[in-house]
Amino acid sequence: MTKLSNAKNNPLALLKKRALYYLAKREYSLLELKLKLSGYAQILEFDKDALDLFLSSLMSEGWLSNERYCEQFVHAKQNKFGRYKIIRELEEKGIDQALIARYLSPLKNQELVYAKQVWEKKFKNSPSSKEEWSKQARFMQSRGFDILLIKKILNAKEE
Repeated sequence: MTKLSNAKNNPLALLKKRALYYLAKREYSLLELKLKLSGYAQILEFDKDALDLFLSSLMSEGWLSNERYCEQFVHAKQNKFGRYKIIRELEEKGIDQALIARYLSPLKNQELVYAKQVWEKKFKNSPSSKEEWSKQARFMQSRGFDILLIKKILNAKEE
């Protein structure tokens, strides 16, 4: 009974329980988890510095890792989106450029294959007019693919 009542009265234990609950479901970046926990941390009367210290302890214990998050994110998104969209989303999640570059460099060699798969899934036929070409190109750009790859795919389909 003491452990249970102790956990209920210990704000740090409550915050850690909430953080591990989130991390058990999926990987989070440091920034994402910080934003997710900040409201709860305020309720428990943690200030910004205390929350940062808590999150750094989660990182040092291996519960939270930007590297694992980045690797998992790239793996999940690589066959749906291009490099540019993945980079933009990772930057929004607070992942630094060096880490992004490390996990995206192997993707560069396979991006044409993934771009073709995305195009073929959405469009069954080659563009028959300039308007259709533009529509398909805009779709591929919205998915984060490089314009040179898009031209390669769409122009190859015209021939």
